[in-house]
Amino acid sequence: MEQLEFFEIPSPCIGICQSDARGYCKGCLRNRDERFKWLEFSDVQKFDVIRLCKQRKRRRQLAILKAKKAQLIEERATVNPSLDFKDQAPDSLDVSDFKLD
Repeated sequence: MEQLEFFEIPSPCIGICQSDARGYCKGCLRNRDERFKWLEFSDVQKFDVIRLCKQRKRRRQLAILKAKKAQLIEERATVNPSLDFKDQAPDSLDVSDFKLD
């Protein structure tokens, strides 16, 4: 922790300064207080904010992936409603009667 005093911790701002519906910046994922008080924070507080931003980014990416998966399943079900893609695992298919000529 001694080195923290020697190096300035840069702001995570990437220049996309718009808030989402939850109040987080769409670019750096900091909340209002974290953005406005950045210059007043100690190095430890700045590292904590960066850690929180990384967690928020991972949660956002996971939510996007889950939404895409749900959309894909819905699209597949719409195209062919007789097939059930929800709980089908690749190893659950029975290929014992399959033969190559």
